[in-house]
Amino acid sequence: MAGPGRALPSALPSKWDIREKVWEHLEASGLADFPRPVRGRIPNFKGASHAATRLLGLQEFRAARSVKINPDAPQRNARFLTLEGVRDYSVPVGLDGKAQVDLVVVGSVAVSEKGWRIGKGEGYADMEYAMMVSMGAVQEDTPVVTIVHDCQVLDIAEELMDDHDLTVDYILTPTRTIQTNCKRPKPQGIMWHKVSSEMLGKIPILKTLRCREKQAGKDVTLRDEHPALANTNRATISSKKVMAANTQPCSAPASAPVGQRHVESDPVNPKFDPVNPKLEGSDTVTTVYVGNLPGSLRVSELKSALRELQVVPVGLNWQGAQHRAFLHYRDQGAAHRAVSSLQGLSLGGNALRAELAKSQRSKGQGEINSHK
Repeated sequence: MAGPGRALPSALPSKWDIREKVWEHLEASGLADFPRPVRGRIPNFKGASHAATRLLGLQEFRAARSVKINPDAPQRNARFLTLEGVRDYSVPVGLDGKAQVDLVVVGSVAVSEKGWRIGKGEGYADMEYAMMVSMGAVQEDTPVVTIVHDCQVLDIAEELMDDHDLTVDYILTPTRTIQTNCKRPKPQGIMWHKVSSEMLGKIPILKTLRCREKQAGKDVTLRDEHPALANTNRATISSKKVMAANTQPCSAPASAPVGQRHVESDPVNPKFDPVNPKLEGSDTVTTVYVGNLPGSLRVSELKSALRELQVVPVGLNWQGAQHRAFLHYRDQGAAHRAVSSLQGLSLGGNALRAELAKSQRSKGQGEINSHK
């Protein structure tokens, strides 16, 4: 398995490549079902309801007293089969409820017969499972099931799997029930260095779990609180300064298609062109190339790191699918500070590569143009 900072072989398709292949095939073949488009989602597919009925054939499902099912569309019938009549008997379960989950059903974009799973890229299914581990609600032998179309069952290299990725024990399709016999360990709890402040804000119960684990003496440093950032001797930036530096923040799409560029323009100069960056009344700005971005990284997370480091660019050309970004600065001094701050910085488990793009500008822009 590839460790932090270790580059994968160039011929190996990335998780995003696999997601794109599945989404494109489901749409092109007419297998995609509501909600459409399926891109950026755990895709619903024709035959999902029938695939879900295979749950009834699993001894683990029949014996389960408590089942956890994700809210994605392909699992709708699985929820129906499980929850029929539950409103009359169920009660909410909190952190102290000592819940015991006997079976977990998750959605997938792609999955292999070996049990390797790829979700839509936001990490919520992995996080929910890790939270249940921390709560004591699931054990190492708690079976995990996914419901997909047959075309979503693909060969996936184990090198793409990270230590926080959830594996599956059963794959249910409209035509097959696949037992993976996966021996790879599932997440052993919440890996706080993989959690962003953004995710913490979206999941209130995660804050409570973090507080408890911090009181228990565990390291709960978040991804954007990584020590690598503290070593840059940065000062705290007030929200007013952040807003002044970037008055029109723009988030990347939930998942950018392969070859599509996410572009942020200069809020001061709307005519700013990030490919051939020029500012009114000035020469071409200095560009910084940032490479080895992890496929799961969001542009908002890179922007957060740039703000923390106090090296906010005037323009940003995002190519997350190609694991790179181009940052544009008004002067060389700011660009040099960005290179110094970003070089070797760990984001999402990858050590970034940062350098001035001047010496390779023709190469870098050629790559950009080739992906238009």
